[in-house]
Amino acid sequence: MPAPSQVAAPNAGRCPVDHARDDRKSASAARGGLLDAPTLTGFDPVRAVLRDPDARQAGFKAEVILRYRGRARPPILFLHGEAHRRQRGGTARFFTPRVVETRYRELMERTSAALIARLVRDGGGDLDRLSLELAVTVAAEIVGLTESDIPGMSRRLDAFFSTTFQTGRGKIAELMSFLLGQWRMRRFYARDVKPAIEARRAAPREDVISHLLSEGYTPLDILTECFTYGAAGMVTTREFITMAGWHLLERPELRAQFLAADADGQIAILEEILRLEPVVGTLYRHTEGGTVALDIRAANGDTAAVGACPHALDPDRTRAPKVTGPGLAFGDGEHRCPGAGVALHESAVFLDRLLRIPGMRLERAPDVGWNPLVAGYELRNCRLVVDPT
Repeated sequence: MPAPSQVAAPNAGRCPVDHARDDRKSASAARGGLLDAPTLTGFDPVRAVLRDPDARQAGFKAEVILRYRGRARPPILFLHGEAHRRQRGGTARFFTPRVVETRYRELMERTSAALIARLVRDGGGDLDRLSLELAVTVAAEIVGLTESDIPGMSRRLDAFFSTTFQTGRGKIAELMSFLLGQWRMRRFYARDVKPAIEARRAAPREDVISHLLSEGYTPLDILTECFTYGAAGMVTTREFITMAGWHLLERPELRAQFLAADADGQIAILEEILRLEPVVGTLYRHTEGGTVALDIRAANGDTAAVGACPHALDPDRTRAPKVTGPGLAFGDGEHRCPGAGVALHESAVFLDRLLRIPGMRLERAPDVGWNPLVAGYELRNCRLVVDPT
């Protein structure tokens, strides 16, 4: 087990705000995940396990997926060692900063403009629904899920991954949930994945599905990968955009700071919000000593790493050396989220446009729930209105 953090705390003895201040909006809903395991909370110990080359991915139903690896390849999320490096290297070109800027930024801006125009036309809308449509549009272009309608695919993915607001308990409810999940998976394949595969077999493109086909992946393999990207690149980005918008809309001074900042300054503010409110709150790894839970929320609040007053939203805070803006919210090591830059840039593009709408305000704060599959929050019914000017 790694030793506790020995990093000297930045800002020791100083705090820019009241020490009791807690700006976290998801803290009251935060609970654990699906696995019962010893928990690490310090920044250094958590980062050490994430960087351990011998630690294996756990959680996210890894045990269930790997049980059927004879029928389908495990998705990239559960690959390890050389197999992971090879697949990660093959898809890394879709997520580089240059590609994000040259290939996807125009899509982010165009989609954001269309969503904002619709919001203004209707006089309001739900931020979480707008965020999901944006996240699905951008991720679908990267993955290659472009042969079906985006609103329909958004609804299908939302129904599959959102668990907090589903009802029913007991064996019968579990069986019905399983059968419904299987039906939704088949529907996603028929409506979204299969048409994309057929189109790319006929004419390969620069996207993930085309790459997977060139590597000999079967339709079942590709379906599994698409669900992985659906959870990682679409659903989590939706939650973060909603959370960041909520913070910015409720704090006029932070909103003004965000709108006055350049691109790097806006990203810094978003990274601080993500540090405070990581979408995935707990990660799991199989280590030599057994399975451990890595508490990302606690690690991102370790004063030895992020300084005094760790639960205050402070974009100007001084961190310990080699501690980045979002902390461990994107993970670390070989499984660090490859789409981190995509998520931050599309969030900045959309929120910059949203917050400049004259007369736009938050009418209703979102309902906050908890998804045990990713040990993360879910935000729903975040209502925006645009007052006539």
